[in-house]
Amino acid sequence: MWCTTHSQQRAVGVFGSSPPREEEVLLVSPSYCHYTRSIRMAGRRVALKAIDWLAFAELVPPNQRGMFNALKTRSDAIAAKLSSLPETPAAIDWSYYRSTVANSGMVDDFEKKFKALKVPEPVDTQTSAIGIQETEANKSAAEYIEASKARIAEYEQELSKFKNMIPFDQMTIEDLNAAFPETKLDKVKYPYWPHKPIADL
Repeated sequence: MWCTTHSQQRAVGVFGSSPPREEEVLLVSPSYCHYTRSIRMAGRRVALKAIDWLAFAELVPPNQRGMFNALKTRSDAIAAKLSSLPETPAAIDWSYYRSTVANSGMVDDFEKKFKALKVPEPVDTQTSAIGIQETEANKSAAEYIEASKARIAEYEQELSKFKNMIPFDQMTIEDLNAAFPETKLDKVKYPYWPHKPIADL
C-alpha cells in the first residue's frame, strides 16, 4: 500500500521501477505514514473508553430517540473500524535499508527524522466544560424539584379543601364566603350594588 502519489514517485527514484513494499514507503515518506498511523493509534485509545448505552438510552426523551440511534450507529461503526487496526505500527528494518540503499547516509537521515517525529494526541478540551454544565444542570434540577415539592404540597392542601367543603348546590352565601373569602362583598365600604370597585368588574 502506497501512501501518496508523491511517495510513489520518490519511491521509484530510490528503489527502482517496481512498486515498493509498505515498509519502503514508510522510509520514503515517514512523516505522512507515521502521522497517519499515530492518529489511528491515538483514536483507538480514545475509543477504549466504554459507554453505557443502556443507561444513556434511559435519559433520552422520546422526541430525541432518532438522534440517539444515529449517534450510537455512528459510534459503533467508528469503534469497529478502530478495533480492526493493529495496536502498534509495523517496525521498520533500518539495517535492511542500509544494506540495500547505496547512500546509507540517506537512510540514517530518514531514521533520525522518523524517530524524532512526535505526533501530538488530541487534547480533551470539552470534558471540563461538560462537567461544569452537568454541575449547573444538577443544581437547577435540584432547585426545580424542591420548588415542585412545595407546589405539590400547596396543591394537595387545596385539593383537600375542595374534597371536604360543602357541595356547591348546598352552600349558602355565608358558606361560599367562608370557603372563598374573595367572594365576600364589602357592603360597608361599597354600600351600593355591585358592592365592589368599578375597576374590578
